[in-house]
Amino acid sequence: MGKYILRRVALLIPTLIGMSIIIFAMVRLMPGDIVDSLVGLDPTVTPEAKAELRRAYGLDEPVPVQYARWIGGIAQGDLGRSYRTRQPITQEIFGALPITIELAVYALLMSVVVAIPLGVLSAIRRNSWVDFSARIGGLLGLAFPNFWLATMFLLITSLAFHWVPPVFYIPPTQDLAGNLVQFFLPALALAVALMAIEMRMARTSMLEVLRQDYIRSARAKGVRDRAIYFKHALKNAFIPVITVIGIQLGVLLGGSVIIEQIFGLPGVGWYLLQGIQARDYPVVQVTALFLATVFVVMNLFVDITYGFLDPRIKYD
Repeated sequence: MGKYILRRVALLIPTLIGMSIIIFAMVRLMPGDIVDSLVGLDPTVTPEAKAELRRAYGLDEPVPVQYARWIGGIAQGDLGRSYRTRQPITQEIFGALPITIELAVYALLMSVVVAIPLGVLSAIRRNSWVDFSARIGGLLGLAFPNFWLATMFLLITSLAFHWVPPVFYIPPTQDLAGNLVQFFLPALALAVALMAIEMRMARTSMLEVLRQDYIRSARAKGVRDRAIYFKHALKNAFIPVITVIGIQLGVLLGGSVIIEQIFGLPGVGWYLLQGIQARDYPVVQVTALFLATVFVVMNLFVDITYGFLDPRIKYD
């Protein structure tokens, strides 16, 4: 397994370099730049002043030179500074990261606690009312976008209960109860689709395992159903679910942009969106590359986890 891990880690380097090129190019395709964002429609700013600002930001250099300077700084551990705030991007990202991680963990916990037992129960009681209800709920969960759910949650709580979550971030170290209340609705909005995906995967995987020969042999030997389900079937059925959970955790870290904006949570997604609106190239580039790196590393972690869940899986 050690050689496999080293080989996969080595493949991360060209993958991340390719991602950095794509991200850098996509950022440059956005209309306008930081100078246009700062100046706006001010008629008193001359073209010469705009050109001087672009020179100060290094935007007058050829694009390959800008990329080489950016990626060279990252290779040396220097993520650069924000054009807008002039603060180190490393400091700002790591200040926002705990909020995004907290939101993703809450959403993941909500989904796992509900979806896995429901998917297993749906497979065990196939074609029962529990199964049909779970399947319909899964379809509905996939049908509603998380930003629409977040908006509806805010609309319902504000109109029906005259309550909205706090607009300023409450750290769990200061007020755990307030923090949980603040994160409940945004985490639920993110968790609904994830619940549907995990439930459907758990149900499908469990049904497939229950059709295996060793399950039929266990039943023929008189093994109790509870032991069959939880001792023999569940562990093998859980392998595809682990894949989904690992991938979705990476998606949650990068897919909470709109949710963080709706609920005013200053996480990484909110930071990225602010950078896009201000055409703050270093912020957008570094944040997008950071989220892409998290996603790739999560996939690697999931692959490695397979070997611990199923000894039959060999890494060459």
